[in-house]
Amino acid sequence: MLYLIGLGLGDTKDITVKGLEIVKQCSRVYLEAYTSILTVGKEALEEFYGRELILADRDMVEQEADEILKGADTSDIAFLVVGDPFGATTHSDLVLRAVNAGIQYKVIHNASILNAVGCCGLQLYNFGETVSIVFWTDTWKPESFYDKIQRNRENGMHTLCLLDIKVKEQSMENLLRGRKIYEPPRYMTVSQAAEQLLEIVQNRRQRGEALAYTEDTVCVGLARVGAEDQAIRAGTLRQLAACDLGGPLHSLIVTGHLHPLELDMLRLFTVQPGALDNLKTLDSSTYTS
Repeated sequence: MLYLIGLGLGDTKDITVKGLEIVKQCSRVYLEAYTSILTVGKEALEEFYGRELILADRDMVEQEADEILKGADTSDIAFLVVGDPFGATTHSDLVLRAVNAGIQYKVIHNASILNAVGCCGLQLYNFGETVSIVFWTDTWKPESFYDKIQRNRENGMHTLCLLDIKVKEQSMENLLRGRKIYEPPRYMTVSQAAEQLLEIVQNRRQRGEALAYTEDTVCVGLARVGAEDQAIRAGTLRQLAACDLGGPLHSLIVTGHLHPLELDMLRLFTVQPGALDNLKTLDSSTYTS
């Protein structure tokens, strides 16, 4: 049996009781180590679980999945994922490989950023399509997520932006030379994401295009959701570009229409007093920026 087990977002104790019981009984336990990170290290998990963990990086999961599944037809194998197991499409691929190999699987769910994001006070059913924002380079500045933010905003929906994670990445030179030398890990911050969104606004304004959002659109920055030092800041996009939320992982929300209750909650987390005072009133129970 292949078990895909969510670890939640916080620390060692966020695993469910059912998940922990399964981990203790499995013959091998893999820890997926590239789509997200926990606030604690592998060693802390091993101590709490009483089990040795095998780190599964991108190369192993995407290119050596058969090695992970080896023996799962006759014994129990656990695959641990930060958040919820289906927070990344890679894990669906692992399930399909298991099914094709005649291996049974079971999923133990847990909290992920997709539902824990409600901690900022925005109502989950008011979110539209989630987008990913990647690190730009000097020669590559994709804006494909902009159209999705625009559609969400037109429909009055909030947009959760998942920010880029670079783990075990190679430089172009090392990749071309076949050298297994990796760059230091990088985690996009709310400030970096906001700066990229602002640059898109400036470019589209210069081209005379209609804007999906502006520098004054209300946004929410979140860091280390689920951890003891979780941080939430609400303000304009311009304000969040200058806001330091500390260590990873970060997420950014571009708001759509705001209900008064949502607005009251966001005021608990404002970057500075009055940050949400310039909203437009659409009707007696709806605001926008």
